[in-house]
Amino acid sequence: MSDKPVNQILLTSKANGKDCPKIKNLYREGEEGAQRNKEVRFISNSFARLLRLCGKVFILSSLLFLNISCSTIYPVSNISGVPVTFASVEVIKPEWQTYTDGVDYFHGKTDSPKLEFWALRVDLTSPQIRIVVKDGMASNSAETSAHFESAAKISLSAKVTTFARKNNLIAGINATPFDIISLRENQPIQNIGIVISDGKILAPANPRYDAIVFYKDREQVKAAIVNQSALQSFSTNFPAENIENAVGGFHQILAGGEPTERTLTATNFPAKITEAYQEGQTIQEQSGEVEIPVSAARHPRSAAGISTDGSSLYLLVIDGRRAGSVGATERETALLLLALGSWDGLNFDGGGSTALALRGRNGKVRTVNIPVQKGVVGVERAVAGCIGVKVYKDHQ
Repeated sequence: MSDKPVNQILLTSKANGKDCPKIKNLYREGEEGAQRNKEVRFISNSFARLLRLCGKVFILSSLLFLNISCSTIYPVSNISGVPVTFASVEVIKPEWQTYTDGVDYFHGKTDSPKLEFWALRVDLTSPQIRIVVKDGMASNSAETSAHFESAAKISLSAKVTTFARKNNLIAGINATPFDIISLRENQPIQNIGIVISDGKILAPANPRYDAIVFYKDREQVKAAIVNQSALQSFSTNFPAENIENAVGGFHQILAGGEPTERTLTATNFPAKITEAYQEGQTIQEQSGEVEIPVSAARHPRSAAGISTDGSSLYLLVIDGRRAGSVGATERETALLLLALGSWDGLNFDGGGSTALALRGRNGKVRTVNIPVQKGVVGVERAVAGCIGVKVYKDHQ
């Protein structure tokens, strides 16, 4: 056989008037072989590119995992979605589940009145635990300030789930009352009460209400519930000495292991009378017109409690305004905090603002309770000041 290329042999053969079938077959086989070689090279190159891409993805994933694992940790176990049922708030005995290091979880229900609630117990003595407080999405622009007559600092609204997600938290709960209600985020909003984050005052004190305070020196008092009048000397230009974080609520409802005086009026009004009534409204009973005090009204509730030695923080939400949970009075909220282990307790902003967000094992953040907005079930409201929990893998 000649050493000439196949196509050159064929051309020479045709030029000489020869049309040899063997040469035709040889040419065809050569073309098919070349095509197969192209396909093999294409597959080989594609596979190589895929390996390189997978390698890059693996490296990026590894770096992301290392970054997450070095900062915060996710829940160590799946929590039960089935609540523990009790006859009433007076007989509740919490059955805590480990949620993650330093954080326990409890989900319960009561038959009378019909309530469903979720709670967290946070170990404030753990070096892995850090309390995080924010005032929403901060903004000092003239445009947002124009929405308010007050010269107080203006923030932008954010949902509790967004607060927990953006700050890489294991949990978050709404806290401070605020002006201008909106379902949308990034709307101008004003905290009605103090917000201190990492020692910086983000919103001024309101002496009408109380607040929960977390101190920098945890060797002494770790946390306390105080009236905001004690915090009025702090301003945006004057650092909060020895206070790491603070967030305002409404009123203290548990003090020294007893419901406060303002909650006692709730005992005079049965559930069928107080359900879903607002402050100042009246209803007709057989005995005549009855005025419902705010403490006796039934609403969704958000609250926080502190143990007698200040070593544990309790975060609580109680659903309301739906068939499975009618909402709690202030006294019932106080008794529930007491049952969880609290010695002192604070009632946060509630109603449609009530939301407890948790980060699942898959890293996704969602509310565990069921918010209700204007009768629509499952719609989360954008709020202002929030308090959250970050859990570090290593001591910070």
